[in-house]
Amino acid sequence: MSAPAPRSEPEGERGAFTVFPGRPPVTVRRGTPAPFGWWPAVCIALVAAVDRIEYNLLAGALPRIQEEFGFGDAAAGAIATGGSLAAVVLLLPAGRLADTARRTWAVATVVAVWSVLTVGTGLAGGYLTLFTVRMFLGAAGQLYNPPASSLLADYYPGPGRTRAFGYERMAYFGGLPIGVIAGGALAQSVGWRTGFFLVAVPGLLTALLVLTLREPVRGTGDRLTLWYRREGGGPPATGAHSTGSPAAPPPLRGQVGELLRIRTLRTVVTGLGILFFGLGGLFYWMPSYYGRFFGLGEAEAAAVAGGAGLVGIVAGIVTGSWLGDRDRGARRGRRIAVGGAGLLFGTAALAGAVAVPVLVPQAVCFTLANFGFAAALANLTAANADVVAAERRGLGFAVLQLLVTLGGSLGPWLIGLASDATGSLRWAFAAVLAPLLAGSVVVLRGRHSYEADAAAAARRSVCIADAP
Repeated sequence: MSAPAPRSEPEGERGAFTVFPGRPPVTVRRGTPAPFGWWPAVCIALVAAVDRIEYNLLAGALPRIQEEFGFGDAAAGAIATGGSLAAVVLLLPAGRLADTARRTWAVATVVAVWSVLTVGTGLAGGYLTLFTVRMFLGAAGQLYNPPASSLLADYYPGPGRTRAFGYERMAYFGGLPIGVIAGGALAQSVGWRTGFFLVAVPGLLTALLVLTLREPVRGTGDRLTLWYRREGGGPPATGAHSTGSPAAPPPLRGQVGELLRIRTLRTVVTGLGILFFGLGGLFYWMPSYYGRFFGLGEAEAAAVAGGAGLVGIVAGIVTGSWLGDRDRGARRGRRIAVGGAGLLFGTAALAGAVAVPVLVPQAVCFTLANFGFAAALANLTAANADVVAAERRGLGFAVLQLLVTLGGSLGPWLIGLASDATGSLRWAFAAVLAPLLAGSVVVLRGRHSYEADAAAAARRSVCIADAP
């Protein structure tokens, strides 16, 4: 049974909540999507943007780097795969840390580390050095997600949660084409190494900005969501709560097993893992595809691939966020349904992008594919937060990030292998269509379990927060 929509609630009703430890309660107006402002979402979005811009400078500059160091497509794809696989080793411990440590400091530390490490890419003198540096960067770059996602879920209750995660996803995937465009332009104009030296500066500044965020009480977003959905009555009791998790958490393996028993979580991580498999390969290789198939120069190829991706991602995130937050609880599994429909639409458009041999309609199809995928990303990421209780949310996002990282890491490498085997990137791209279609079906089936799992997670979050 779905939670009642807040139509009969007294307009403008306010309640006081303990949100930041050691500080007075904060007065919140009922139904407000961003009761503590949008700065936390913007700040986390900046982290995601700088991370992905740096990561995809390599894709834009890849033809020039391959020419200088003399390696093939399979070796090029292995660079991205190696970094992602290195991140997989650390993600689950990082997720557990996100559920016990101060999350703002964890995010700031990760951003500062990879900002310093990125300079090493520009200093690389050969393929082995480049591969090693990118492996460490790939590991560091993924570790901000569990604590950052846990923070967003505590800052933003149901009415604004899709939008908050949508901003982060828009910045994350918007950084992909921006990095591709910048990498190609810099490689052609001033040399490919320059971009990696420059991006370290905004990375360090962003790390400082994260420290302006206060650490909220875990479960705050869930407490507000339940209050918003009540038909009358005041807010739940608001005592002083700890920001930590229970004193004696079960072993990591047991926590992961408990999470994977959540049916909707399994649906979300499977769907997003498959989606990242396709997107990771497409964004890594699309500039090279435009150069080889349509005869564009490095800067032009990066601009077309990046521009089509950026337009589609921004439009998809805005539309998907609006649909996901538009009418909470009125339709069964709305966020999952919107996510599955977006994934299916993006897959169909991608099939058109692979099949069409003319540049302009091909770019339009690629834009529409990114539109559908971005709409799915905003909703499925918010749904992941909805169905995991606050004290395990960092680990829940670590499980999600682990599987999507694996998917994203395999995409560039497998497409590179297929390209070497067939002699055509176009045929290599066709290999991602079947997994994306399967992912759409998996996600759409998960809408039936979403409401029950989300309600159980919210109740558990509040019960643990209220425990002495």
